[in-house]
Amino acid sequence: MSDLTGKVVMITGAAGGIGQELVRCFSDAGAKIAALDKKDDVTALATGLAEKGIAARGEVADIADAARVAQAVESFRQALGPIAVLINNAGFSSRATLEQSTPETWRADMDSNLNGAFNCVHAVLPDMKAAKAGAIVNVASVNGLVAFGDPAYSAAKAGMINLTKALAMEHGRFNIRTNAICPGTVRTPIWDHRIERNPEVLKELEQWYPLRRVAEPAEIAKVALFLASDDASAITGVALPVDCGLMAGNRVMTRNLTLEEF
Repeated sequence: MSDLTGKVVMITGAAGGIGQELVRCFSDAGAKIAALDKKDDVTALATGLAEKGIAARGEVADIADAARVAQAVESFRQALGPIAVLINNAGFSSRATLEQSTPETWRADMDSNLNGAFNCVHAVLPDMKAAKAGAIVNVASVNGLVAFGDPAYSAAKAGMINLTKALAMEHGRFNIRTNAICPGTVRTPIWDHRIERNPEVLKELEQWYPLRRVAEPAEIAKVALFLASDDASAITGVALPVDCGLMAGNRVMTRNLTLEEF
């Protein structure tokens, strides 16, 4: 397993479905956990880690608030040390279509995804540059690669992918690596309300995935750990789909065109 013993890892959206798996995965790898979330649950999460002997601190902050993010990063620095790894995991989507979107909801989605990710990057880069080392993993989405609905969220994730490449290009000279993960559907609690309306919704989605299933949060976390570790020391500027094969091609359309079952 990748070893991050003693490194301070800042995880945004730490109290969410993927966030909690990221916390578990990185703490198991020996990292100190700087957990940030806009939900108060993050303080209890950090307290629970500390009770297990894991160096951790939780900060409640909305990543859209650049000043508050900077304060949280300073608090992490004082309690744990400078941030060595940033996992930009926090994200949010409020409108499924352009028709439902307004200028206000569009700005909110941009702030909660792209602008918020930049705020976190901006806050941690000085220490990474001073150390001449660092790793940033941006949790983007397949929505940033192809239109799958949620247009504001998707545009923000596309911007996050480009931000990833810009950071890799500009800051490689400081030995700072930046990569993006592009999950497809992930079985997180966010789907619970959809399952209440349609218990078969995930089963219906599975037909689009070559592996015939959707990803689990732990699978996303393991890829993030790899990209953040020295095991990926020559990898930077990559946008890696972690999507059970969704971006390999349109399985349903191809099956209908070829009249072959696969």
